[in-house]
Amino acid sequence: MTLLISIAFRFQALRGSLATFFLLLAVGLFNPVTAQERQLSDDAQISMITIYPGEAPEELFGHSAIRVKDPRQDIDLSFNYGTFQFDSFFLPKFIYGQLDYFLSVARFSNAVRQYELRRRPMIEQVLNLTAEQRQDLFDFLLVNAREENRYYRYDFLFDNCSTRIRDAMVTVLGDEILFAPEPDPGLTFRQLIDLYVDHQPLYDFGIDLLLGGKIDRVAEPWETMFLPDYLMEAFEHATVKIDGEMQPLVANTEKILQIDNYQAPKAGIPWAAVMTWTLFLIGVVTTYINFSNKQSIQRWLDIPLFLFAGIVGLLITFLWFISLHEVTANNLNLLWALPTHLILLPMLYRRTASGRRAGIYLAASAFLCLAIAIGWFAWPQALHPAVLPILLLLFLRSGWIAVSSDQLTVIS
Repeated sequence: MTLLISIAFRFQALRGSLATFFLLLAVGLFNPVTAQERQLSDDAQISMITIYPGEAPEELFGHSAIRVKDPRQDIDLSFNYGTFQFDSFFLPKFIYGQLDYFLSVARFSNAVRQYELRRRPMIEQVLNLTAEQRQDLFDFLLVNAREENRYYRYDFLFDNCSTRIRDAMVTVLGDEILFAPEPDPGLTFRQLIDLYVDHQPLYDFGIDLLLGGKIDRVAEPWETMFLPDYLMEAFEHATVKIDGEMQPLVANTEKILQIDNYQAPKAGIPWAAVMTWTLFLIGVVTTYINFSNKQSIQRWLDIPLFLFAGIVGLLITFLWFISLHEVTANNLNLLWALPTHLILLPMLYRRTASGRRAGIYLAASAFLCLAIAIGWFAWPQALHPAVLPILLLLFLRSGWIAVSSDQLTVIS
């Protein structure tokens, strides 16, 4: 099942992150930096680090970090807001939306080594800051890295490793920093996400199924900085007050980790849509054969179909009404992925999906699916293209069983 495959991808990503966490711990990446005052020299510099996207699911959107370098003080640290701790309750907390990330401090050379192993290039933007501004930002990061301050409630769109860096700059510099209204791609949150997952069609399908209509509004320039690439571009357009004058925030940009033959992921064959359209064609042929042979329920087709829709509906219901996630609310996929489809399964298995109540229910299901398909381009939520053939198949099978199960034979 496509959705479960997508969820499995995400779980595998979490396991990969766990492995990375312990690997970094084993090689001594985490540095026991205290929050005691430490004066930076005039040779110090602070940079924003952007790591390119990778192939693994947890790497699809790239990553951001802050580097503090002071050769005279033997300081070269990476401050990473994208760290989490895996435990036995991780997956339930992730699904429920009660997942805490934290700020970790690492030796920068070891961080580079890890991304080199993962073949992910790194871009460094050296920031044009005064000595006082650098010190204030460094002090802020050290205080933020304390055990009592380092944790925060993770939100992929509004509070993540990139937005934390943006917010840290604003908190420390105040009106001395100015972000221009760029980048301004004029895309919705869903469209921005699609730019990074369209080469992973099953993962993309799962995201679109579970995220609701709240992500179908156009993201403001300030909000696009939840993506590392857009944060990096925003820094290029930002200015900072130096000696009473606004100057470019970025003094210098260079690629500090070059990976030979690196290619950004590109969109490939939309396998999710190919699979669902193939299934729909199989359903059309099967229904025609049923009609010709006066047959009704086809258990090998109908049970997996309604099981899939029911499970998706349960997930959507939980994420919308129970979980703490805000971006999973108002999900129109719940109009066709009805959790009540699961009630049909025993009847489909026992070949008893007949009677007035079952017929009315199936007819209503068919009507909903047809209405969604007809209004495909008018709905405020963008539905994944692979959903359309599922809608048509549910309409076809629900309608056929509703009108025929009382009169026709049932086969397995």
